[in-house]
Amino acid sequence: MSSKRPISLPDGFEHTTLRIPISEIMPLREVPSSVRKSVKYKQIAASIAEVGIIEPPVVFRDRDDPARYHLLEGHLRLAILLEHGETEVVCLVAIEDEAFTYNRRVSRMAIIQEHRMILNAVKKGVSEERLARALNVNIGNIRAKRNLLTGICPEAVDLLRDKHVPLNAFTELRRMKPMRQIAAAEMMVAMNRYSTGYVKSIVAATAEEDLVEKKHKAVRGLTEAQIELMSRESAQLDRDFKLIEQSYGADHLDLVLAIGYLGNLLRSAPIVRYLAQHHPQLLAEFQRIAELQQAA
Repeated sequence: MSSKRPISLPDGFEHTTLRIPISEIMPLREVPSSVRKSVKYKQIAASIAEVGIIEPPVVFRDRDDPARYHLLEGHLRLAILLEHGETEVVCLVAIEDEAFTYNRRVSRMAIIQEHRMILNAVKKGVSEERLARALNVNIGNIRAKRNLLTGICPEAVDLLRDKHVPLNAFTELRRMKPMRQIAAAEMMVAMNRYSTGYVKSIVAATAEEDLVEKKHKAVRGLTEAQIELMSRESAQLDRDFKLIEQSYGADHLDLVLAIGYLGNLLRSAPIVRYLAQHHPQLLAEFQRIAELQQAA
């Protein structure tokens, strides 16, 4: 009988954070002036001023000059630090230059990310009042976001972790049992719809045995026929989703590899120059795709 060795996975980051001069960090992109004027940018700036940086930027050592670094994730935070006159920043150092596979597709200010930021800050001793000032919201909002995932199953959280889901939509999700929460989250992602109204319609189309509490006899604004139609469409969507799920892994891997290859092409000055001269429309589309993958 042969014994199997445990699988050893390579580390994604160096074991300790590193304080790095900002002048030695090379961003992969510029932060547009329109972004600097946005509400989210101002919120992040206020948060940094009040409680500091909670999640360190992620960098990768330059292959030719290990004293210099490429910024993989954290462009907004670095821009804000520069505006404040800071000269150093504590960073996570990635071992592989795989910016396209890191959490760059995640919006750091999506609601679940805000929830985790608040939990991290509270764990470090930051008061709710101070967080409310930092994010320019009332303390009730902070408490609601702190308890955002109470009653939400981990699988549903994972599906919605980078989505802009309204606060009240999670209230509706809590009305359903875990397996139905997962199905609801899958439908939200498949339809790219995250509004509270859409989640309410899913709840309305949910069988009573899948609800935490029995629903009211009538759902405001919906007839019995509409609820029955939504139930049928929900069941059909579940079946369609299962079919898509069978090939999703391979399709997603192909997409990630294609985006990584595209990013490498756009880092080559001769290729970019050739495309600009001979295929400007194609270059513009490539750049648009690459920019969509970048997050703060």
